[in-house]
Amino acid sequence: MELNDVLAARERLSGTVHHTPLEHSRTFSVMSGGDVYLKCENLQKTGSFKVRGALNKISKLDLGAGTAVYSCSAGNHAQGVAFAANRRGVEAVIYMPLSTPIAKISATEGYGAKVVLHGDVFDDAKERAVADCKAMGGVFIPPFDDEDVIAGQGTVGLEIMEDIPDADVIVVPAGGGGLLAGVAFAAKCRNKNVKVYGVQAEGAAAIAESFGKKTKALDKIFTIADGIAVKRPGDITMKYINAYADGILTVSDDEIASAIIALIERAKEIVEPAGAAGLAAALCGRYRHIFGGKKVVCLLSGGNIDVSFVHKIIEKGLVSRGRQIRLSVVLPDKPGSLENVSRILASFGANVIAIQYDRVNAELSLNETILHITCEVSGAEHGKRVIDAVRAAGYAIL
Repeated sequence: MELNDVLAARERLSGTVHHTPLEHSRTFSVMSGGDVYLKCENLQKTGSFKVRGALNKISKLDLGAGTAVYSCSAGNHAQGVAFAANRRGVEAVIYMPLSTPIAKISATEGYGAKVVLHGDVFDDAKERAVADCKAMGGVFIPPFDDEDVIAGQGTVGLEIMEDIPDADVIVVPAGGGGLLAGVAFAAKCRNKNVKVYGVQAEGAAAIAESFGKKTKALDKIFTIADGIAVKRPGDITMKYINAYADGILTVSDDEIASAIIALIERAKEIVEPAGAAGLAAALCGRYRHIFGGKKVVCLLSGGNIDVSFVHKIIEKGLVSRGRQIRLSVVLPDKPGSLENVSRILASFGANVIAIQYDRVNAELSLNETILHITCEVSGAEHGKRVIDAVRAAGYAIL
């Protein structure tokens, strides 16, 4: 692949995909120690960057009458392929894991594709898709391990370098590696001094395990970031990542959830877990040596979050940021005990949102109960003051 391939991809995509905004964030700059910009691919057609690679690939195909395209996806590539196939007037059959959010399935079908659910993870769906495509004589559209797809994703890198030519660091969510490979390649072609880092969830860090050595497949993966939950990255993507990326960072699910909350509260952006991984790395504090004092672009790769899943993400994010605490307090099982504890919580500004009694715990005496209390607080320090106040009043907290 050469830079001309990425430039040609941009010509094919022109007039169809958006040149997405690059927004400066003073809040995230202060929190990270860098000068942070957000590349908003969550505002892209189909809700993610994936449409770029899919459209570039399908636009180049010489498809005979009645030939269908096949693909596999955890969600976003599915929508990109469905959208691109619809524009070409060809049938699309997309294989997705059984765990795929309903919103992504519905959106894919809404673009006219047939969806087949198979397997527990992306890799299971891919195996079935490849086999059925071969049996039916279709054309397979890889989600990441393909130079035309990588060139399409590389157009994101071109846009970043055109909008901020003096960017120091670009942070890219990574699963199979197509976006990271394309952005790293295109960005380094424009400015060899820019640093490009991939970010993976700790529970699905196949690229981190493979970086700089033989490509490795993980035995199992577990993360809330379904869009980057891939057991094995591509051989082609790893070739470009090893050549052009500067490193792979990892973040926890709690850090991803916290970044999603921060984006909602401070940037008014709705971003899915995979899309928030880059910002999570910038905000977590472990990589301040990379971001501190640098002009940093965090790529928000997608915004296709299942509405039914949002409340779980918000709750996880609130807990990880110390905004929600759960106390298990041992009380005398007599009238007035709850009132006394409630008075303490209220006096320290804790908002009680849930209470549950436990009178059957084996460790309790006959005249005791455990009160499980979930409270909203303003942060970790506020939560500590609340806990200290309850203990100071003579109550044991388990």
